[in-house]
Amino acid sequence: MLKLSSCMGDDEQLYAWVRQQFPSNAKRLSIALIAGDASPRRYYRVKANASDSGADSGVNSGVNSGFDSTASWAAAVSWIAVLSPPSEKFAEFIHVQGLLARAGLRVPALLAADLDRGFMLLEDLGDTQLLAVLTDPTAASLYAQSLEMLVNTAGIPIEQAQLPVYDFNLLKQELDLFPEWFMAQLLNAPLLEGSREVFDTFSDYLIASATDQPQVVVHRDFHSRNLMLLENNAIATIDFQDAVIGPVTYDPVSLLKDCYVAWPRAMQLRLLEQHRAGLEACGVMSATNAEQFVRWFDLMGLQRHIKCLGIFARLSIRDGKHAYLGDLPLVLAYVGDTLSLYKDGDAAISDFAHWFDAVVMPLCEQQSWYRPAALESSMTAQ
Repeated sequence: MLKLSSCMGDDEQLYAWVRQQFPSNAKRLSIALIAGDASPRRYYRVKANASDSGADSGVNSGVNSGFDSTASWAAAVSWIAVLSPPSEKFAEFIHVQGLLARAGLRVPALLAADLDRGFMLLEDLGDTQLLAVLTDPTAASLYAQSLEMLVNTAGIPIEQAQLPVYDFNLLKQELDLFPEWFMAQLLNAPLLEGSREVFDTFSDYLIASATDQPQVVVHRDFHSRNLMLLENNAIATIDFQDAVIGPVTYDPVSLLKDCYVAWPRAMQLRLLEQHRAGLEACGVMSATNAEQFVRWFDLMGLQRHIKCLGIFARLSIRDGKHAYLGDLPLVLAYVGDTLSLYKDGDAAISDFAHWFDAVVMPLCEQQSWYRPAALESSMTAQ
């Protein structure tokens, strides 16, 4: 048995721990860092020689409520090791993994975990994100398949889910990322008293719409980069540790108004109507007026996209992940497009829409990262 030294770095400790999970084949494993995501988690692909795979692996699967020991693990030749800082909801990942697996969603199987040190060993789902295979001919069917997953997610009994609630405070905390990081830090334009009042009134309006909706289990980051297309054409979901009990339209708008790819409004609405009917047919929610459901969907999209403007700015400024600046124009286009649909209604929206058009967009257009983004093109891949 390998002993871990207190002087070893996190990477070295993870390597040693992984090899402990494969005692018969430890010397024949290779471990390599792979591309990560927006979080500080680090991911490594663990490979074994084909002749060594699976045999006498000694993997401890006891922590994994969704693990099928009779599945394809005997033939597996690679796995994913994760190094997760304490701030990255490690225990929550394990809890939600089991929750979604029991609901019938395809999620990465969890082979072993060390909660104290933030180590996980997961099934390797490959590298094919849904974003990479979305085309005009395939998009509708792939999105329909993904939305079926959300019907299963929404059908999880909330009293059994044991998840945090997406309440006023959390929704407002997310919205406040926009003035804090996007306006003050990225655009160097802190909100003054009048602008702050407009923003706060608008935020309260969006939160009221969110909390008025049926509340269900919400993945909270269900989009094309967090969906993996597998070899059998099944779709798996990842990055679900932030799941909450929240608005029924949150996950659908995250998918259909994806920050990384845009599709025509007509296609969004057609898929959304199919999803509404599916939720009603499965008893997830009672009969809901289609127009009301679309309005919930659009206003929920405003909350998410305004939050994402703040998050992407923070990822660039605080974390040095500047590639996210390239995603800002599409998110801004979503905000502007949705505001234009509703700005002639309530004052909370019309006042914010006027301020957004008169103040925010001119500042954005001066930035080096800005470029116009069209939403009604057949496909706008980021």
